[in-house]
Amino acid sequence: MPRVGLIVNDGKDLAINTANLIESRLRAAGLEVARVSSSGGVVGFANPDQHLRSRGYAACVPASFDEEMALAVVLGGDGTVLSAARQTAPIGVPILTINTGHLGFLAEAYLKDLDQALAQVVAGEWTVEERSMLVVSVMRGEQRRWEVLCLNEMALHREPLTSMCHFEVAIGRHAPVDIAADGVILSSPTGSTAYALSAGGPVITPDCPVLQLTPIAAHSLASRALVFSDQEPVTVFPATPERLMMVVDGSAGCYVWPEDRVLVRRSEHPVRFVRLADHEFFQVLRNKLGWGLPHVAKPSSNHADAPL
Repeated sequence: MPRVGLIVNDGKDLAINTANLIESRLRAAGLEVARVSSSGGVVGFANPDQHLRSRGYAACVPASFDEEMALAVVLGGDGTVLSAARQTAPIGVPILTINTGHLGFLAEAYLKDLDQALAQVVAGEWTVEERSMLVVSVMRGEQRRWEVLCLNEMALHREPLTSMCHFEVAIGRHAPVDIAADGVILSSPTGSTAYALSAGGPVITPDCPVLQLTPIAAHSLASRALVFSDQEPVTVFPATPERLMMVVDGSAGCYVWPEDRVLVRRSEHPVRFVRLADHEFFQVLRNKLGWGLPHVAKPSSNHADAPL
């Protein structure tokens, strides 16, 4: 019997009720369903006073999931999708994202499309788009103290109050660069439309094999976002005597001390998105972020010229 997963934001009633409906329909279609909570992919924030021991990013994979599963249906908002990516990428299970949240930038389908989406799933009428993920590690010497998979970005900054920090950033074999800023962001192409965009970075199409380094409130006119090959690992050395806070995908992180370094590299495990139709990235930018919309009325839309 074919097996599918169901990853649910069980903190939202709408997601739970929709999951109940989907589970009953999939079982009626002869599919075996393994249902889990998206909370399994929420790594959380480590206690700064404890010794951080890396369990490895495969620890987020649910015990009931395996490489033989056809796909997993994800119910929630964009935060749920970020969690689900950690739960499925290490075993290569594709995810069909159905939005029950707010913006739904990473959603493939919405509740109004549910019947059609389930019909295509049962019929096998779908394709897969792979997007790169990052591995973010906190190193002290040769010891890996903390590690997590990341779909969007890693941000490193001071807390609780923002102020200028100094960072030394080494990109692959290239000479290290010094950055004075409130923080730095390392993002994937998918993350270029998230925190990095708010910090002034460019939008990158998901198929580009690159990473992006973006300063947060840089203290120099020469410090700008940098895009480079994702074959280059990045090491960030905090050149500030105080501890810093590292936040990954907005839902995970830990403290980084002056003697630590943050290593970011492309993961060998991409997240695999189920596509029910042609995925036009520029259209998503237009619909979700208003990109490319005309800022003045075109002559054809001028009602004064319309015939009476």
